[in-house]
Amino acid sequence: MLDYIIVGLGLAGISFCEVLEKEGKTFTVITDESQRASQVAGGLYNPIILKRFTMAWKAKHQLEMAKPFYRDLEEKLGVKLDYELPVLRKFASIEEQNLWFEAADRPNLGHFLSNKIIANVNPAIDAPYGFGEVKFTGRIDTGSLVRNYKDHLKKSDSLLEESFDFDELLVSEESIKYKSTLAKNIVFACGYGLKQNPYFGYLPLNGTKGELLIVHAPEFKEENVIKSSVFTIPMDNDHYLVGATYKWKDKTNAPTEESKKELLEKLETFLKCDFKIVDHVAGIRPTVVDRRPLVGRHPEHQNMYVLNGFGSRGVLIGPYASNQLFDHIEKQSELDPEMDVQRFTKKYYFTTS
Repeated sequence: MLDYIIVGLGLAGISFCEVLEKEGKTFTVITDESQRASQVAGGLYNPIILKRFTMAWKAKHQLEMAKPFYRDLEEKLGVKLDYELPVLRKFASIEEQNLWFEAADRPNLGHFLSNKIIANVNPAIDAPYGFGEVKFTGRIDTGSLVRNYKDHLKKSDSLLEESFDFDELLVSEESIKYKSTLAKNIVFACGYGLKQNPYFGYLPLNGTKGELLIVHAPEFKEENVIKSSVFTIPMDNDHYLVGATYKWKDKTNAPTEESKKELLEKLETFLKCDFKIVDHVAGIRPTVVDRRPLVGRHPEHQNMYVLNGFGSRGVLIGPYASNQLFDHIEKQSELDPEMDVQRFTKKYYFTTS
């Protein structure tokens, strides 16, 4: 009997696999290509919400956990994943500069926000009011992470690449059986696919479609992440990620002309050099009504768990939430109440009554 079955291999699934490997637990992963949020994500780790100059939820602690987590993954997989890049927030006015300075004076934010205005020296950018710099930021190559982690699991015969069939799942008090696989526990880390899950479908997972462009801009010559009305994130060979959009109605992984037009219009408000679109990708972020993850035990099945709802901050939240869930299962420690799915238990009994 295995210790765990994990369903899904995005940032949530990989993060939990890593905890299990370090703790010497046995597991298998079941995944398909239906959920692509982690593969097409910008992968930016940034502890600051730049629209309001405030700290993201538990971001400082999550960042402290995430950095060594991705460093260990780089060693294990033999690939570079973590690209440390400052984020430059473009100011639209003197008023925004003043708000930035006010934020930089706050105790928690001052560690991350530079108290100097950075003048624009890039002729390809229109930024007369300059930039504010966010420190200790960067980008995780999530596409490379998913691809290489799949290969890692294949070597130990721990990966089953297929769509999960709930008709083949047998749940008892003693065990979880899926086809011929027997395990003590099952963890659903399947992103927006949770909406089709008959056990956790009661959870208020909204799903927000995000679209990104990859552009080739040889004259841009920018080594920092630029945040204006959109992000531009440097990649290799004069390529840049441009994103992202937030759409709540469309739940497909298909890129749309509407979002492409939106991204281009916003990009052209500050980018003043020629560029060429080389790719356009889309995915559904697993977002939640109260903007907190969905982590914890099923209300009735004591060996069934969920690890989900990371939204656009999965790079930071993944290691934090995975360690919390493991300790909750194996050491009976309490979950952070803000992300514990117990907050929706009444909703479960209401929907099943």
